[in-house]
Amino acid sequence: MANEDFNRENVYSSKVRAGKRRTYFFDVRKTKGEDYYITITESTRKFNDDGYERHKIFLYKEDFNRFMNSLNDTVNHVKNELMPDFDYEIYERRQKEWEESLEREAKEASSGGEASSQDQTTQTTTEEPSAEQTESSSDDADENLSW
Repeated sequence: MANEDFNRENVYSSKVRAGKRRTYFFDVRKTKGEDYYITITESTRKFNDDGYERHKIFLYKEDFNRFMNSLNDTVNHVKNELMPDFDYEIYERRQKEWEESLEREAKEASSGGEASSQDQTTQTTTEEPSAEQTESSSDDADENLSW
């Protein structure tokens, strides 16, 4: 990664978790010349848990439309021609369920383990997990999201 990239102002950021080991980052950066560009970063956790491997794409404004058109065409080809019967929404549903379960766990942990009777029927953990346990459990939940 070039040092120049660190000197650019980050003005917008978005993150997409994509399975157990992969995350995509979409960042809008501002140049010294008051221009904007997008960086798309794929960050993959190494199998030996020894850090991350990152791949970065720089997308400039003159390529936005062609890039989006080609990406949309390619995705639509897979969805409509190659795999029209596949339920692509399953990943969104799984992600939503996973985020809701994390919210429930956080609420229960912040209440000191005193959950309402409704929460107790769906949640059995009453201790606040350590950072290591949280990372491990989120990895397990993310495994269901992998492609």
